[in-house]
Amino acid sequence: MNRHFLLIAAVVIVMGTIAGGLIGNLPSRTSAETAVTPERVEADYKEALNVIDDNYAGQIDHEKITDSSMQAMLWTLDPHSSFFTREELKKLEEEQASEFYGIGVSILQHRDGVYVQSVVPNTPADKAGLRYGDKILTVEGKDAKDWTSAEVSKNVRGEKGTTVKVQVERAGAPNPLEFQITRGGVPLPSVRNYFMLPNGVGYVGLTGGFQQTTSDELSTAIADLKKKGMKSIILDLRGNPGGILDEAVAVVSQFIPAGQTVVSVKGSRSGPQRELKTTGGNVDNSPLVVMINQGSASASEIVSGALQDYQRAVIVGDNSFGKGLVQKVYRLPYSTGLTLTTARYYTPFGRSLQRDYSGGSIYDYYTHGEDQPPDSPEPKPAGSPVETANGRVLYGGRGIEPDVVAPAATSNAAKGRINEAAFFFVRQLVAGKVVGFESMKAEKQSFRTTLQPNEFAVSLALLAAFKSFAAADPKLGLTPEVVDAVADYAKMRIRDELATANCSAEAGAQVLLEGDPQIQKALDSMPKANEFLALFEQKGR
Repeated sequence: MNRHFLLIAAVVIVMGTIAGGLIGNLPSRTSAETAVTPERVEADYKEALNVIDDNYAGQIDHEKITDSSMQAMLWTLDPHSSFFTREELKKLEEEQASEFYGIGVSILQHRDGVYVQSVVPNTPADKAGLRYGDKILTVEGKDAKDWTSAEVSKNVRGEKGTTVKVQVERAGAPNPLEFQITRGGVPLPSVRNYFMLPNGVGYVGLTGGFQQTTSDELSTAIADLKKKGMKSIILDLRGNPGGILDEAVAVVSQFIPAGQTVVSVKGSRSGPQRELKTTGGNVDNSPLVVMINQGSASASEIVSGALQDYQRAVIVGDNSFGKGLVQKVYRLPYSTGLTLTTARYYTPFGRSLQRDYSGGSIYDYYTHGEDQPPDSPEPKPAGSPVETANGRVLYGGRGIEPDVVAPAATSNAAKGRINEAAFFFVRQLVAGKVVGFESMKAEKQSFRTTLQPNEFAVSLALLAAFKSFAAADPKLGLTPEVVDAVADYAKMRIRDELATANCSAEAGAQVLLEGDPQIQKALDSMPKANEFLALFEQKGR
């Protein structure tokens, strides 16, 4: 690695050692001797490595030592300056390019292994014949039964054109099946699904990050939904971690006329403040509700913050993550890299998006551990008040707070067991192995992404078969009485799995979204979105 960065990393090692305490005696040094200089850092680093090499009771991974030192150094600056190993930097580049190389399956970990949940159309996995419900047994001859989803994903990805051998267990097949699959491009879209909801409301799930194709994907989704009668829009940014800044600006430009500030970028060093403005083009004038939660960060907050500042959309959901630090990617030798914070983001009227990170650990910051619970007797810090052109007072320094608070659906142990049982039940069902329902056998996903109303509705007879299936498996812990207590939820999960197995992951997600309480709150907020739109147009903005 680059010597300059190794020297800086050494400071972290030495200072960490001093802070933690040492066993043994060290010679004292004068203040002049303890001054931090490049020569001193290099000497200390070499000395520390020599001590480790000569005395550590175990195998030494020097690359890992350097990597962790780099990361520790960057985290002393802020939570978002990060070091990237070769694999991590490659993954970052793939995500920004909206494509990676692999086989093209959506996988999910269940109680006894990792299973194929869905296949991406026209990808190597589709062409090879992998199906919903296939259990991953081995990858390249390595036993995968105890692997996590992340481990399976890591092992099936690789260079374009290379092959990977995958062995699976298929419901109804007497023996394991083997597939030799040539890796190829797999799309990684920003808009994961879109469909019509009641009363002319179109849903667009922009949940897959902001990548090079994001604004084009959104334009396509809106145009298609308008052909189906869409009059108003729910734009779902929940769980969207952000991404390319220009794409965030392009998304806002689809709802705000040209020439308006989307975000200000202010560096800590002396230099001009940059203001990124909306660009020309077709502007959609539909009433708009934007959904956010704690997983909505960075570019998602830029979009929701701008639309909230201009009162162009009603923001519904939970508080956003609160990431307003700007990172620049620097490439280092040996195909590694780092992201370094170089500026901060501010909304059009000057709200800082960044949540405070000075008072807790990295863990608390990423889990919102420093946040006060809703019933806390102490009020939340006020933040910095900002008045918009419409006279609204909003607050900076704590992410984006929704106009309409909508708690997410709650879960419990019974629902978790229902989720497992629904998957294993439908796995047998579409294999034609459930007595009395052999006609529901499905050979292959159709890749249809939307459902008709009540398609794959779960009948009382099918629910009864599910209860019998669940009760026969003691590992699930589901008696018929437990299922009856959450019957509506059970039917929704069975329908979700049926839609996924027969059509696509997107179709299955539609089932869950239709029963999502936050979506219902967004629908209820559409009259307010109409009011916001009227005020926005009245002011000519």
